[in-house]
This record gives sequence, structure tokens and C-alpha cells, in this order.
Amino acid sequence: MKAWELVGFNRTNLQMVERSIPTPGENEVLVQVSAVSLNFRDKLLVDGSYNPHLTFPMIQGSDAVGVVLETGKSVTRVRRGDRVLTNFATQWLAGQPQLEESTYTLGNLISGALDEQIVVDEQILVQAPAI
Repeated sequence: MKAWELVGFNRTNLQMVERSIPTPGENEVLVQVSAVSLNFRDKLLVDGSYNPHLTFPMIQGSDAVGVVLETGKSVTRVRRGDRVLTNFATQWLAGQPQLEESTYTLGNLISGALDEQIVVDEQILVQAPAI
């Protein structure tokens, strides 16, 4: 499958690559990405001004919508065929954020959504509204 991978700072280091299809773990979900939203943060990451300690290679993109293809054996929040949206902050699920909760985000500290298929923890997905 295809993905946009950032291998260093500067837009010339953004390249399309082929990756293997990931397999979801026990509490994870494989999502076929339908659309993503690029944010100003994505530009700042490419420029090196948002997180100068970014680990490469990195798949950017925090906001995605897609369809559940497969679930891990303990997943209860979504089912195969559900249309879902990702949550930007993957560990901040409720209440006031702690620093580590608000910084652990898709496309920054963990692989993002500029990929044809992504695996994410079920807790960061919500049902997408009907279209």
C-alpha cells in the first residue's frame, strides 16, 4: 500500500513509499483511509519548527475518516464496515489533559494517517456521521 513518508525536515524529504499492510493487535483496528485533513501543524512539522526532535521516518496526518476493515479480538467500540473518524490526541480521551496525553498525537509522535490503511487503538475512533 502507498503512504506519504517524511524522512527529514523540508518538503523535499516527503516521499511516497510502499509499505506492507499492518495487522491490528488485540485492542487495535485496521482502517481503510478514505480522506485526510492536512493541518498547519503538518506544515510546521515538515519545516522542523513544531517538533525539532521528530523521529524519522514519519507518516504525517492526524485527522482521517475511513472504514473499519478488521478488528483485534478484544475490540468492542467498532465493527467491520463502520465508518470512523480518528482523534488527534491518542491518549487524551477525557478530562483535563496531562502534558504527555496532549502531546502523543497522530502524525507527530506516532505514525499518522497519510497512508492507505492505518492501525490505531480502538479508543481513538468515533463513529463518523452519516453522509
